[in-house]
Amino acid sequence: MRIGQIVGAHGIRGQLKVQPQTEFLERFAVGTKVLLGTQWYTIETSVVHKGRPLITLNGITTMSAAQALQWQFIDIEDSERPELEDDEFLLDDLINLKVVTVDGRELGEVDEVLNTPAHETLVIGDLMIPFVENFVREVNFDTETITVELIPGMLDDEESV
Repeated sequence: MRIGQIVGAHGIRGQLKVQPQTEFLERFAVGTKVLLGTQWYTIETSVVHKGRPLITLNGITTMSAAQALQWQFIDIEDSERPELEDDEFLLDDLINLKVVTVDGRELGEVDEVLNTPAHETLVIGDLMIPFVENFVREVNFDTETITVELIPGMLDDEESV
C-alpha cells in the first residue's frame, strides 16, 4: 500500500523529504517498516516540517544516499491498513472500480489516484477527473462503481462549448 514519495534530501545526514500520499501521517512513525522498490527499511526518525514528513531510514546516513532515493515511492504492508469508520475508505480502494457517468456511459476503470495539492484526481485511461463533489456523485463499493458527472469537453468525442 503506497503511503508517500520521496521528493528530496534534507541536510547532510540522510534525512528524506516525503510527499505523503495518505492522510494518516502516523504511518511515518519511528519503527515503521517501509518498502522502497524491492528494499525494506525501518524509519529511525520522523518529524513533520512545513507540513511534510522528514524521515531517516536505517542504512541511509549521507546526503548522497538520500538523493539516490529521490522519486522512489514508499509502500507498507497491506496488513498495516488503518481502522476505518463505515463511511471511510482509502484512496487505494478506488483503484479498479468501474467509472460510469450519471447517464450510464461506462468510462473504464480507475487506473490510478493522483494526490495533487488541490485535490485527488481519478485517472481512467487518458481521462482525469477531479475527486471532488462537483464531479464525483457516488462511490459504491457494493457495485464497485463510481458515478461521475462530467462537464462538456472533458471527453474527446464531445464538442467543446
